[in-house]
Amino acid sequence: MGLKMKKLVVLSGAGISAESGIRTFRDADGLWEGHDVMEVASPAGWRNNQELVLDFYNQRRQQALSAIPNAGHKILADLENHFKVTIITQNVDNLHEKSGSSHIIHLHGELFKSRSTSHPELVYEVEGWELKTGDCCEKGAQLRPNIVWFGEDVPLMNTAISEVMAADIFIVIGTSLQVYPAASLINCVSKNAQKYIIDPNMPSIAKQSDLHLIEKGGSEGMAEVQEILLTEL
Repeated sequence: MGLKMKKLVVLSGAGISAESGIRTFRDADGLWEGHDVMEVASPAGWRNNQELVLDFYNQRRQQALSAIPNAGHKILADLENHFKVTIITQNVDNLHEKSGSSHIIHLHGELFKSRSTSHPELVYEVEGWELKTGDCCEKGAQLRPNIVWFGEDVPLMNTAISEVMAADIFIVIGTSLQVYPAASLINCVSKNAQKYIIDPNMPSIAKQSDLHLIEKGGSEGMAEVQEILLTEL
């Protein structure tokens, strides 16, 4: 292996967590766990029915607490032994952390954190799984899920763009590349970088000629990419 580790950047989506039993963000009918996404994942939804939104994310936390990382997560963690790995994830679960990955950018927020509705810089760990009406920040404002909802800015987007631009290897796993602005990250990759897309249902952007397409699920696809990358070292 050379003296300088190559920089490997991963964009992960719901597909990698699905194997661990976490339901994908929305089903084909546009519903998320039986709810219209705008009811539970938008500022308007929060204003209309705070209790529904809190309950929705409490259920997500309960589900995520028992979820364990799958082989795909573990391979990404193991690759830190050979590459400088950054994971940019659209997922709000903590499975990348549980598997041992150390550099993770949560583009869409984190399920196990809450933040103040009046002072967004005040962010807290959620103890257990429950966040309730009346749970307030130190300045007395109601806490909300620390999730980037539809219609809200993605505060870590510029950080993600910088990471992607510097990548020697870029892997997309388990995302349809249809949720923006995250989907635009693939356009920021250097022409010289190796690019892999792992998905059993290839997104339409995958027709680009310089992409290595692996039409498999997360764990199986990551095993194939790992073998390719380690052979090249």
